[in-house]
Amino acid sequence: MQLEEDHLGPHLNGKHLRPESLMMSYGYNPEWSEMAVKAPIYQTSTFVFKNAEEGKAFFELAYGLRDKGAEEQMGLIYSRLNNPDLEILENRLRFWDGAEDAAVFASGMAAISTMLLALLKPGDVILHSEPIYGGSDYYIKNILPKFGIQSIGFRANMEAEEVEQLLDKSGVAGKLAMIYIETPANPTNHLVDIEACAALAKKHSTDDKKVIVAVDNTFLGPLFSHPLKHGADLLVYSATKYIGGHSDLIAGACLGTAAVMKQVKAMRTFMGSMASPWTGWMLMRSLETLKIRMEAMARGAEIVAEYLKNHPKVDRIYYLGDLQDNPQQQAIYEKQCLSAGSMISFDIKGGEKEAFKFLNSLRLIKLAVSLGGTESLAEHPASMTHSDISPADRAVMGIGEGMVRISVGVEHPEDIINDIEQALEKVQVEVSSLA
Repeated sequence: MQLEEDHLGPHLNGKHLRPESLMMSYGYNPEWSEMAVKAPIYQTSTFVFKNAEEGKAFFELAYGLRDKGAEEQMGLIYSRLNNPDLEILENRLRFWDGAEDAAVFASGMAAISTMLLALLKPGDVILHSEPIYGGSDYYIKNILPKFGIQSIGFRANMEAEEVEQLLDKSGVAGKLAMIYIETPANPTNHLVDIEACAALAKKHSTDDKKVIVAVDNTFLGPLFSHPLKHGADLLVYSATKYIGGHSDLIAGACLGTAAVMKQVKAMRTFMGSMASPWTGWMLMRSLETLKIRMEAMARGAEIVAEYLKNHPKVDRIYYLGDLQDNPQQQAIYEKQCLSAGSMISFDIKGGEKEAFKFLNSLRLIKLAVSLGGTESLAEHPASMTHSDISPADRAVMGIGEGMVRISVGVEHPEDIINDIEQALEKVQVEVSSLA
């Protein structure tokens, strides 16, 4: 039996279904595949047309040669353009964020780079928050300039008025084409006010040019933050992280309004940056447990953060559940976040030597980059994920030599704390710094 739908999505018995319920079967009909309860992997490069006329019609739609008819559906052509696994996945993924359309990619950087190249052109300016993931930072500052695209960075915890003044003083505000933010910021957990960015974008938009607001929602989404509801036009994810959630795949995603996503999907077709059918199938599996995984991780992180906050060898923690001393950040959190999530960064007293000793002494927590998997991971941002950012810029961003970033997994939080405790015991810190 097919579910009835309206503009708000599928409903049953007059009530709209929640995303976690739709992850099990939405968009798939068992009759397509010998009544299999789960969609199979459509491991094929190409699809057979019923006749030449059908093939012509599909290509006309795929290449935008004509508008789609009221009851017409885009058919399957070639797995670089569309594939059943990817289409089912994209239809499900968009429900978490309330997006009109979604596209999945071979990696998070494939999603980000494809989106940027689809929407920016030579002469444009991109205004971006800092810090952001090191790969994104490098791409914006080193790759985009080769295409004549200029970037302006602002600190993630700046007041909205300061950001606007920075843009005005740049002398290129009239060329602004996109505001790109990562909130919470990686690895400092600083929050950016999405609504303020949307207002700034609207101010600099014209009838001929809409300034796009794009948000990297990897740290909290798609469960605990929904930027589209606060004025963003697009979201990007490293779907490797929470969406995949098992550290066994690489993928990315981009979601947003249908009009903007049409441009992104067109660029994906010609860049060939789509995910594979196998990856799509794996992500469908992961979406079924996304909510329970992320909620369990967030509960564990709250307990771990409380322990770290009171440890004498920890100078400072960066955790969204501990913002009471920062009213500006607390106000943003209350407005646009539904949970503190499971990412914690903290400064060990000392520097790189002490941080490395801690990391090398961990036994349960794995020393590895990435985040959002079922296992807890720890890394050193300054020398690992953000090493391609200059030391001077890292200092301004608050990424110190003693900073450690932990992604809390689904292990028992007391076991995670036990591992942190024994590792911190091995860190030798000057007596004066403990005072």
